Amino acid sequence: MDVGWLTKGGVVMVPLLGFSLVAVALILERMIFWVKIARRQDRLAREVLAMYSHNPRNAFLKLERNTDLPIARIFLAALELDRPNPEEFRLALESSAQAEMPLLKRFNTMFETIISLSPLLGLLGTVLGLIRSFASLKLGEMGGSSTLGVSAGISEALISTAAGLVVAIFTLLFANTFRGLYLRQIALIQEYGGQLELLYRRYYEQGVPQSYAATG
Repeated sequence: MDVGWLTKGGVVMVPLLGFSLVAVALILERMIFWVKIARRQDRLAREVLAMYSHNPRNAFLKLERNTDLPIARIFLAALELDRPNPEEFRLALESSAQAEMPLLKRFNTMFETIISLSPLLGLLGTVLGLIRSFASLKLGEMGGSSTLGVSAGISEALISTAAGLVVAIFTLLFANTFRGLYLRQIALIQEYGGQLELLYRRYYEQGVPQSYAATG
């Protein structure tokens, strides 16, 4: 949007511009976050599970080197417990996974707000533009300044409506993409958490000292 369009779209273009800038900033942050998750988290979980089967200590140390990833923090929350039974281990995994949910869903409320309010602001701009058009009409006058006022009002109405829809559609596209990534990560966390729980249960049933199973 250039300055000309902002001026022609009326007063609602200011909050719409603000929404668009906020949306772009949040989308960039989420894209960086999810790229990091996609590149590292799945591989880390697989490596740690394979390592934990025969060398719990090394698996624990590897997790400590990757605490910037949610799956590492979830696993560590359970593995750092002092001699837990399987039920305590499972509860630790579940509670730590729940604690990571806000990070995975970060900015969802802001996205929903932008998606909901942008079309409404566009509609408000439409109403204000039409009001301006009708206010410019004078009985007996169908040309000159009256026609210019009507044209300006209609232009304001159309531009603001289009701007509101563009902002909402653009934000909705990325918000739905991030929601899909979030749901996929939830499924993977549950899958890998279940596998780690089974491995720990084997240590427990074999009578391996639980401090060793957790920290080697």
